[in-house]
Parts: sequence; structure tokens; C-alpha cells
Amino acid sequence: MVLECENLASNRKFCNCTYERCSRKGNCCACIQYHLSLRELPACAFPDEVEKSWDRSFRKFIETYK
Repeated sequence: MVLECENLASNRKFCNCTYERCSRKGNCCACIQYHLSLRELPACAFPDEVEKSWDRSFRKFIETYK
């Protein structure tokens, strides 16, 4: 189930997800729900250079920000 988002257009301006086919771009609630279900974080939790690796693990988050 994909949640609707009132702020989709404005959120997309700030979404740094590089996965082109992502259906959740700009839909932050759906994105967070999806990534947490996979035990990972969404793209916006990472700097652009790190996000490009698509390693969205909690381990990568800690490594990036420690």
C-alpha cells in the first residue's frame, strides 16, 4: 500500500535518491516505511556521495557520521 502525499512536488525538490525507477520519490512517509521494512534508511539520511553507493544500511549510516 502506497500512502498519498500532499507535499509530493515540494519533497521531490529535495529528494536525493538516485534510483531512477523509484516510485516513492518525494513521498517521504512511503519511503521511510519501505526502507525501515528492509532494515535500512532512505537516501535522504546520507550525503549525496554516500547515497550513490545504494548502501543504505544502519552500519553505513554510523560509519558516515561517526
